Amino acid sequence: MRVLKLRRSDLKRCAELERVLFPGDDPWSREMFAAELDMGHYYVGAYDEHDRLLGYAGLAVVGRPPHAEAEVHTIGVDPEHQRRGAGTALLRALLARADEHRATTFLEVRTDNDTAIGLYRAHGFEIVGLRKRYYQPSGADAHTMRRPPRTSPNPVEEAG
Repeated sequence: MRVLKLRRSDLKRCAELERVLFPGDDPWSREMFAAELDMGHYYVGAYDEHDRLLGYAGLAVVGRPPHAEAEVHTIGVDPEHQRRGAGTALLRALLARADEHRATTFLEVRTDNDTAIGLYRAHGFEIVGLRKRYYQPSGADAHTMRRPPRTSPNPVEEAG
């Protein structure tokens, strides 16, 4: 598996995966992904040995050090390829980009998504807030999580 800059030709597949991954909420459309790329946000894809998209992730960075902030906009992995390292690889790519900007990173995650919360905690995130009825139309709550910037090249391995 390789993590590369997300290709525009994969945006339709991203939207298809969104509908599978987030059926009870408002999944992103191809146009929404295109708008994110047009705004210059950082999006990556996880690709298999046949160059098929397994998952995608996006990050926005605002401000400059030492006050830069980053926000994880989305991470999604094809259900057939979950628990094989794609989500971890995508998150690490986003965090490397945030760390280049020395940015504190924020994200929202469903309070009932224990797998994702565990992944985020393992990468230095802590829960700092609760957003009631954040996801629509399901009305699911979300935790806000935060991770301080890292300056070392492999912060996860060093924390181990």
